[in-house]
Amino acid sequence: MIERHGSWYEIYDERGKKQKTLPEHIGMLLGWGTRFFIVHKGSWYELYDESGKKYKTLPDHTGTFVSISGDTFILRKGSWLETYDMLGKKINTRPVR
Repeated sequence: MIERHGSWYEIYDERGKKQKTLPEHIGMLLGWGTRFFIVHKGSWYELYDESGKKYKTLPDHTGTFVSISGDTFILRKGSWLETYDMLGKKINTRPVR
């Protein structure tokens, strides 16, 4: 779980123990899944693990962030929804309805 406190993001594990505190200037928190979270900073989406370590960067022209759930997230690119796994690998594409 991630909570915002003033200009900080606090990351908690599943037992409620605080794991890490990150400054808000890392970017705008878009959402979090079971083992990762996504931040938008400038022209980039940055993927962080549950301990707050950045492990992947994707350009925001990849698509517009839609949602995150479990170990996947969805970006919209034109009239398509593209599903990515938590590692940033595209795993599915489907048309928008």
